[in-house]
Amino acid sequence: MSTSIGDIRKDYKKASLSESDVDSDPIKQFQSWWSEALSSQIEEVNAMTLATSSLDGVPSARIVLLKGFDERGFTFFTNYNSYKGQQLVENPRACLVFFWKELERQVRITGLVSKVSGEESDAYFKERPQGSRLGAWASPQSEVILNREWLEKTEKDFEIKYKGKEIPRPPHWGGYIVRPVTIEFWQGRANRLHDRIQYTLQEDGIWLIERLAP
Repeated sequence: MSTSIGDIRKDYKKASLSESDVDSDPIKQFQSWWSEALSSQIEEVNAMTLATSSLDGVPSARIVLLKGFDERGFTFFTNYNSYKGQQLVENPRACLVFFWKELERQVRITGLVSKVSGEESDAYFKERPQGSRLGAWASPQSEVILNREWLEKTEKDFEIKYKGKEIPRPPHWGGYIVRPVTIEFWQGRANRLHDRIQYTLQEDGIWLIERLAP
């Protein structure tokens, strides 16, 4: 028996979130929720939606992996020539969304984007598995390719080229950091009366904390 899409729903009852619960610093608040998410053994806890747009406002979103965060912002790595890389050249703003359904939580981060230093990109690239490093060379990300066989042959060619050698970071590959301007913490609540606490960065560097209607 088929189920109507409109009938698919879930009520949220696991936790609450109030202004008195949260840290005055949103990065420290994220660290608290991040630690809880890690201890909950959520699969791919660092998976996040990255939304970008072109200069003329055409949006695009995809899942990428968070690879670090600190007081500066949130870091991920990718091909600079990819579609998202092209959009970030045109419009260096982005939105990140984490959804941890096991905890009935969501975090939404909007901010300004810039590349991390070459040294930081080099350091992370060296930590990647060999296959991932070869893949960074082999894949002209977001471009149309002939077929799967072409991709696998290109990867094999680079494997032969770098056999027994250090695989360098491609010049077209590296990290971006999203420096937050707003961060919203969302906790699911019963009857769709969810808790939403938003931090907004003020000109004096202080974070304004406000509650949003669900």
